[in-house]
Amino acid sequence: MDWQNMLYQGWPAIIRTLIVGTLAYATLVLFLRISGKRTLSKLNAFDLVVTVALGSTLSAILLQETIALAEGATALGLLILLQYLVTYASVRSRGIARLVRSEPSLLVRNGSFCHAAMMRQRLTEDEIMSAVRADGSAELSGIGSVILESDGTLSIIKR
Repeated sequence: MDWQNMLYQGWPAIIRTLIVGTLAYATLVLFLRISGKRTLSKLNAFDLVVTVALGSTLSAILLQETIALAEGATALGLLILLQYLVTYASVRSRGIARLVRSEPSLLVRNGSFCHAAMMRQRLTEDEIMSAVRADGSAELSGIGSVILESDGTLSIIKR
């Protein structure tokens, strides 16, 4: 095993990482600004996948010498363009929106747990009560509903 090569491969690789990393980061920030606030909003499952893919692509650009900056920038731009097109289509088509985003789930109705929905969403009473307490209520009696939103947050609606 070549320990020296594993720990240090010379200045050219370090300088490449610094230059390409800085330019790739600037490119990603520019593309995110162009793509709008939706890309940076609270993440639903679709947005999370795109965000992870962007991070993975940036990492590959930084660390793989076989990927040129132009190719990496193209990949970043493609991911953001595809996300834009899918979100554009989902705003205009309810069917596409259902494919991309999950629907909100009612977990508490008129102060009572909806156990079937809780089981489908894999949430416990304790987790819901924690959100209720964080919202400033001590008991379910003052709660009209608790909704699990498509981004994973719990919305509390008081009576």
